[in-house]
Parts: sequence; structure tokens; C-alpha cells
Amino acid sequence: MREINDNDRDPVHAYYLPLHAVMKPDSTTTRLRVVFDASCATDTGVSLKDVLMVGPVVQEDLLSILVRFRFHKFAIIGDVEKMYRMVNVHLQDQPLQRILWRECIDESIRTYQLSTVTYGTSSVPYLATRCLNKCAEEGEEKHPLAASTIKKNFYVDDMLAGADSVKEGVKLCNEVLSLLGSAGFNL
Repeated sequence: MREINDNDRDPVHAYYLPLHAVMKPDSTTTRLRVVFDASCATDTGVSLKDVLMVGPVVQEDLLSILVRFRFHKFAIIGDVEKMYRMVNVHLQDQPLQRILWRECIDESIRTYQLSTVTYGTSSVPYLATRCLNKCAEEGEEKHPLAASTIKKNFYVDDMLAGADSVKEGVKLCNEVLSLLGSAGFNL
């Protein structure tokens, strides 16, 4: 996200996302998680979630992925780390993801604009999974094994794949890591 200065404050369309914190003191990885509420209606009665297009499903169904996963001798699983934070929103659409923030009660409130897709908005699953598929399409010539795996064996940000030999599995892992890494996705 980036802070908005006074010159950027009045776009034609802007939406301020309500947010709150969820505390998990026992968590070793994420003790504080910020939750955005894109379904909160404005004074017109319409929310951001109401007006965003959902987009089509561009990944295979989970049952097909699970059935295919069970046929391999060696299982390979992975998760794209913070996938939604790796997908940028077009600059002209960023005013629809504004927040008000301050570090402490004595500080003045500042306006920020989120620059990546935000969990909880209706278009995010499509946008993020479409980016994975685009990565696969663009890397198909150099990494055919990885491209096929990304297209067929991902459910949102989770990879369920496999191989019939260790050698084949290592090759697949290296290709997928390389291809996804080229697009900024850390598996």
C-alpha cells in the first residue's frame, strides 16, 4: 500500500474498506491479521463486493485434482506464499481499495491505498488464479512440465501434484519453483 497525499484524495470513484484486527497470540507465524470488509455497504446501500465482477472459474475442480493426485507414487504439495499480495491492481482501480490508518491514538489518521488484490473482495479468486494460469501460458515453452502442473494441479494457491520417480519429482519441483518464481510467486 502507499500513503495518499492531498493531491490524490478526490478521484471520481473511491471506496474506503472498513478493517479490523484479529489477534492470535498463540500463533507462531501471524499473531495479528488485518481483515478487510468489502461487503460493508456505503451510504448508497451498495458495497464494493456488490459491484465487482466475480470472473469465471479458471482452474480444474478439486475432485479432479485430488483423484489425479492419488495416482502418483510420490506426492508433491506446495502453497504459494501470500499469493494475493503478489497480484497487483491496476493503478486506476486502486482508489477502490483505500483505508484509514494510524499507528497509535495520538497520531493523526492517514489515508492509504492498497496496491495488490485484497482478500475478501469478490474478484480476487479469479484475478489471482488467472495470474497463475498466465504464468503457466508464458512459461510453457521453457518449462512444459511446470506449465502443465500449474494449469491442472492447483486449487487456488495450493499445488497437489506428484511423480512416479524421485528424479521426475525433483525435475518437476525445480521447474515449478523456477516458473512461479519468475512471476514473483514464492512456492
